[in-house]
Amino acid sequence: MARIDLTLNKLGRENAIKRFREQNIILPTFAQMRNPELIPAGIKAELDSIGLWDIHPRNLFRISWKNEPKASGGEFVGVNYFELPSSLTGVNARIIMLVGKWIPTGSHKVGAAYGCLVPRIVTGQFDPTYQKAVWPSTGNYCRGGAYDSALMASQSVAILPEGMSKERFDWLKKVAGEVIATPGTESNVKEIFDKCWELRKSGEPLVIFNQFDEFGNYIWHYDVTGHAFEEILKAELGPDDRYAGACFTTGSAGTIGSADYLKKLYPYSKIVASEALQCPTLLNNGFGAHRIEGIGDKHVPWVHNVKNTDMVTAIDDNSVVRITRLFNEPEGHAYLLSKGISQDVVNKLDLFGLSGVANMLTAIKFAKYYELTENDVVLSVLTDSIELYGTRLEEYREEMGEYTGYDAVEAYTRDILGETTDNMQELTYVDKKRIHNLKYYTWVEQQGKTYDEIMDQWYDDTYWSGFQQQVDEFDKLINEFNEEVGLIKKYR
Repeated sequence: MARIDLTLNKLGRENAIKRFREQNIILPTFAQMRNPELIPAGIKAELDSIGLWDIHPRNLFRISWKNEPKASGGEFVGVNYFELPSSLTGVNARIIMLVGKWIPTGSHKVGAAYGCLVPRIVTGQFDPTYQKAVWPSTGNYCRGGAYDSALMASQSVAILPEGMSKERFDWLKKVAGEVIATPGTESNVKEIFDKCWELRKSGEPLVIFNQFDEFGNYIWHYDVTGHAFEEILKAELGPDDRYAGACFTTGSAGTIGSADYLKKLYPYSKIVASEALQCPTLLNNGFGAHRIEGIGDKHVPWVHNVKNTDMVTAIDDNSVVRITRLFNEPEGHAYLLSKGISQDVVNKLDLFGLSGVANMLTAIKFAKYYELTENDVVLSVLTDSIELYGTRLEEYREEMGEYTGYDAVEAYTRDILGETTDNMQELTYVDKKRIHNLKYYTWVEQQGKTYDEIMDQWYDDTYWSGFQQQVDEFDKLINEFNEEVGLIKKYR
């Protein structure tokens, strides 16, 4: 059974406890992130005067899908989600998407980073008094890691490709201790890994939290995101409805872990992993470059449970760009309104970032492939929103000209309603093993993983469940750590 190492380092833990006591830091448990009703009333009262993105340690308690959709002083509500109407998607199936905008930093990656950092903090394996937390990423994960580090009074190093959006870099310069821009864009993940090896050899006191192989990422989504989806299904499934499956662009494959949780509840549901057509690694063992920020590729993430994945599909990044403009330009809004899409829905289209558009298209392809009906529910996620891509819209205008009604017709009819079932593959056992075997070249040959572990991922039925069962251990350690810090006592 595989597990995250929770061996205690006494000195590191003592240093972290002292630092947290001095800096007024309390850690939320996974149970509190799933269910904010468990958060002490006094902490909730403090949040009334704190902005959603503020660098304040109490915002650790806002790492949840249940924040009130407000920029400041919000309380906790139900799960934030958005059901897309058939008038927008062109399919009968009900596509429901979790909303990432109302999590600190505007993306759920802050939760994945928390799942990686906190086990090291509470065990003393990461000492915030002298070590740096290194966050390699194609965008949002390093933002989330830098944010979590700042809230935990820790030094951070953010690594991301130089071609990522300006908004990411501008914000990181204010939050991270150091920002390193590696060559390339979204698909240049190896260059990020190479920088990590360079940093390891430098002799600096640091810990690298690589989202692509850190199982804290997987565990956070399996538990927190998985339960959020479960709550949606309990609220939305009628007596004649069924949950058909979940669709996610792969990225680090952390979010796909939530579908592993759902598959235990709904064994016949499907898990769909999506990528860019311009870089079809899973679909065609291919390579390339693309513009769907947030889904780094040209490898299979170590934390991707490929054996549990039912389908892979590829999305054209040209469609994503055209739809992003449709959703955010005045002419696009006017056209959608003319097609009978409600003003309320149009007002919510800014909840889509680029990967969110790709997730929507993946869900549409999935619904068409299986001929899903109005009784079928498909789940996905809006990882971030257009808030992180304003400069991209400006670039699109410069590159393609002002947006017109003709552009809107093209994006809606061809790229949404006209989405096809091309570039999809329903995976057989052999297909899944082919994709899993690609892990060898990145992780065993290049990144130091062992042959035995890659074999265990495929053949050992307890490998993934070992990580899934560690949430209670995390919470026990977090509670013990908070008790020794001593700040939690005044909130009882």
